[in-house]
Amino acid sequence: MNLLKKINSPSDLKKINVDDLNNVSIELSDYIDKVITKYGGHYASPLGVVDLTIALHYVYNSPTDKLVWDVGHQAYPHKILTGRRDSFPSIRTKDGISGFLKRSESEHDVFGAGHASTSISSALGFAHARDIKGEDEQVVAIIGDGAMTGGLAYEGINNLGYHRTQMTIVLNDNSMSISKSVGALSKYLNRVLTNPTYNRIRRDLWDLSGKVPMSSTIRKILRKTEGSIKGFLTPGGFFEDLGLRYIGPVDGHNIKEMVDVFNSVKSMNTPVLVHVYTNKGKGSKNAVNNSEKYYSISPNKVKDATISYSDALGHSLNLLVDMGLDFKIITAAMEKGTGLKSFIDKNKDKYIDVGIAEEHAITYAAGLAASNIKPIVPIYSTFMLRAFDCIFHDVLLQDLPVTLCMDRAGIVGADGPTHHGVFDIPMLLMLPKIIITAPRDGNELKNLLYTSQKINKTMSIRYPKGSCLNFDIDVDPQELNIGSWEVVVKGEEVAILAVGSMVDLVFSNYEHISSKVKFNPHLINCRFIKPVDSEMLEDLSSNFKYILTIEEGAVTGGFGAYIKTKFGDNYSKIINLGIPDKFIEHGDRSELLHDIGLSKEGISKTLMDFFR
Repeated sequence: MNLLKKINSPSDLKKINVDDLNNVSIELSDYIDKVITKYGGHYASPLGVVDLTIALHYVYNSPTDKLVWDVGHQAYPHKILTGRRDSFPSIRTKDGISGFLKRSESEHDVFGAGHASTSISSALGFAHARDIKGEDEQVVAIIGDGAMTGGLAYEGINNLGYHRTQMTIVLNDNSMSISKSVGALSKYLNRVLTNPTYNRIRRDLWDLSGKVPMSSTIRKILRKTEGSIKGFLTPGGFFEDLGLRYIGPVDGHNIKEMVDVFNSVKSMNTPVLVHVYTNKGKGSKNAVNNSEKYYSISPNKVKDATISYSDALGHSLNLLVDMGLDFKIITAAMEKGTGLKSFIDKNKDKYIDVGIAEEHAITYAAGLAASNIKPIVPIYSTFMLRAFDCIFHDVLLQDLPVTLCMDRAGIVGADGPTHHGVFDIPMLLMLPKIIITAPRDGNELKNLLYTSQKINKTMSIRYPKGSCLNFDIDVDPQELNIGSWEVVVKGEEVAILAVGSMVDLVFSNYEHISSKVKFNPHLINCRFIKPVDSEMLEDLSSNFKYILTIEEGAVTGGFGAYIKTKFGDNYSKIINLGIPDKFIEHGDRSELLHDIGLSKEGISKTLMDFFR
């Protein structure tokens, strides 16, 4: 790392000769590879944008110029070049640096990014703020091609094309669909389109055309001629029609070419889209050959022998098909993350991927349901928040039978606050006509999925990241009575109402908890969050001195708060344990749960403090 160790800020990068930037790229890629293969993290995506990141920081003056990144896992090279080289091995660990963009971490992270498709809209906010203040910094949004499937990106482009302020969008395209356009012809075209002489002549010709007879006709011909040439030679006609100058495709691994392009673009006082073609995983043969598999790498730890809830979902769906149930699966670009590979391998005709577009996924599902086709929609809990209005307006208000599978519900660990799925219970509890559930293990997940297909109601099923504990792949599911709870352990004095993952937390540590509090608490599996088991709840109120609710979700407005409303003014006998009213940072899942009291020690302490 002879060159990389000299770079503590973008200003240090600018001191390096442009001819040596390829060596910086090699060292930077090697450093990311060594750290991530050892400690875990996103892999293929950051490797693919090393060259692009170097070119951007070589040309633009961050943080004065605003580099607004999308998604965030693209930004590992950005982090290293902006003063976080030495702290990079701590990425995604407790008290270490974040795996995503974070404003509190560095002045160079001008806008936080964990979810997709946010860069263009937020960058336009920066551009308009600059205009209002009369300043002159450059604003650049760097968006990955996957994020371009999200509707928010097009809302931003539409607004930018209308306002026509100076802003640059860098479309990092790692798709093979445009590879044939990256060659001599496109390089020549980019030299023409970014050349100051060409742009001056273009502007002068345009001005002149407005001063001669038939000026409107001449201008139409000029516009159509330029648009036709560019539309024929490049995929940029769409962006041009929306009011953006299109430059590209540009070779995203030719640093000198990108430096020339960005330097030219800086002088264009107009919205510009620079279409950069990159090779995802560049620098790693494994990641290049299978970028999906090497999208993220787990740290070297002993693997859990049991399957995850996500995988249990895929196997359960296969079983439902074998039982003759007819449904469609819809995901938002998360086939692998939601455990659907085993299902898709056998049932490709039942699977629809809508791209990174959660709102569209839900409203599309509502359209299927209105046409008597039952949809099941697995989406990460945190991403489902984006589709709240669609759940309310398009599904529930019309009483349509859509099953929402909330994957990664609860603390996810290293991905941190953008990905912790802690707000779905409060979000959905306020809405009428929805059944909200949480299985205690993989078998109950299977039962709830089956139940959702036997009724004509909207049902949400939330489950955490990690082991599903118990899953019998060959056992047929059972239909559950809506609202029914299960007594796991009979006890006295205190009734523990546990939701989902918290059932096993209490049950597997029951002896420890009992020995600490000197009595045997009553444990109930509250698999139905809404509606509740009213009959059992009434019995608990009469026979137990206190009630403790435990949930791996936000305690404010969550399951425990909902239970309190069922007891009227008698709140003093109910204590709620859950995720506190703050954003939980990144770290190991078990560490984070312990810190917020969702552990055997935390439960024991709560019981001793309040119930003895």
